[in-house]
Amino acid sequence: MEVSRRHFLGTAGAAGLGFAGLQLLFERASGAAPATLLVKGYGPLETDPAQVLDLPRGFSYKIISRQGDAMEDGLLVPGRQDGMAAFPGPDGSTVLVCNHELSTDDFDGSGFGRDISDLDPATFYDFGNGQGPALGGTTTIVYDTKSGKVLRRFMSLRGTVRNCAGGPTPWGTWITCEEDVTRADALHRNDHGWCFEVPAHAEPFAAAPVPIKDMGRFNHEAIAVDPVSGVVYLTEDRPDGLLYRFLPNTPGQMLAGGRLQALARKGVSSYDTRNWGDGKPMSVGETFECTWVDLVDTDAPDDDLRLRGFARGAARFARGEGMWYGNDAVYFACTNGGEAKAGQVFKYVPSPAEGRAAEADQPGRLTLFVEPNDPGLIENCDNLTVAPWGDLILCEDGSGDQYLVGVTPEGGIYKFGHNASKKNSEFAGATFSPDGTTLFVNVQSDGITLAITGPWDQRTA
Repeated sequence: MEVSRRHFLGTAGAAGLGFAGLQLLFERASGAAPATLLVKGYGPLETDPAQVLDLPRGFSYKIISRQGDAMEDGLLVPGRQDGMAAFPGPDGSTVLVCNHELSTDDFDGSGFGRDISDLDPATFYDFGNGQGPALGGTTTIVYDTKSGKVLRRFMSLRGTVRNCAGGPTPWGTWITCEEDVTRADALHRNDHGWCFEVPAHAEPFAAAPVPIKDMGRFNHEAIAVDPVSGVVYLTEDRPDGLLYRFLPNTPGQMLAGGRLQALARKGVSSYDTRNWGDGKPMSVGETFECTWVDLVDTDAPDDDLRLRGFARGAARFARGEGMWYGNDAVYFACTNGGEAKAGQVFKYVPSPAEGRAAEADQPGRLTLFVEPNDPGLIENCDNLTVAPWGDLILCEDGSGDQYLVGVTPEGGIYKFGHNASKKNSEFAGATFSPDGTTLFVNVQSDGITLAITGPWDQRTA
């Protein structure tokens, strides 16, 4: 029943008020909290004969990078593409910086596709202890949206572990995050669980592999930067994770240090946002004022930062993953949040005095933006981005069919894309080109990066 309904909602586009009424019927029958209504979006999805990606009429895609492709630096494109962001490049080009969620034990003898003995170990964060380096990191793709051509590809960060997501900065860099807390051992020279900064350069280079240790050591997922204050927000992919913020000593200079804090509900200590049945549930549209808890010993050798933060009064979240700044707010996904554990999206509006003493009188506010409690609508949203016109584009990572899901600023939900591959992989890394013409997205298990174009201005409310 669930599979057929999910397929129906995707292919039919859930158009019109009749489907809105149908959604309310499902909610009442299931006893779920009222969710947002379905909207038409871009219309029904059309079957892709190549079995890669089903899209609405008028849209098309191009595979612009594939695991195993040769790059300009002599290496091969790694697999398990994940979080990603697009930056303006020279002559109107787009610079894509893409994560690869690979670990040291993924080493198969070929490493980076060739003998790497000519590469300087100092350009790797972790060159390993004789059995090969850590294989995670980032690649950069330089793409021309007008011609639809890839200009070059290269590896831009080397030797990290499980680079899951991250986020762009207003100063033109990508902060990539390790979703791993492996300690130095027989395979690893260094501890992992850090964030690293990668400049969005258009020519081949290797970023300095220096961890931003004041951002804390934990199971990092994504970041977002408030361009007004320079504050950095961070998610944690744990079922009992926290929502963090980093107050840099000097905005834009991450390695100059700063303070790490965790979000708390004002007036309620150790609040649980997960809606898993314990305590008073948080309803869709509910907003509360926030305070921030100072954290200490943030290198957390015992991986207990979230536990100590919760004990100090911080709020708890269910697997914080994708995060993006847009519409003057920070949106982030909690993959297993909600009564049905099918996912939540929160919206944080920073204080006008974010990170300063005056925010006590005008605190930031957190809203539960989306929680359908229905895998047929949204199933375990992971990465997300904010479209140029204000919609969210969510990447699903659930157990059923995987969709790209649109959410309007009013909370309306629509299906935009469907993974037609037999591998049924998660989507990841959704991000729009600076000129707004192209949506880039990764299909992780297929090891591909797609460029999607079409009539973006024809979305129906």
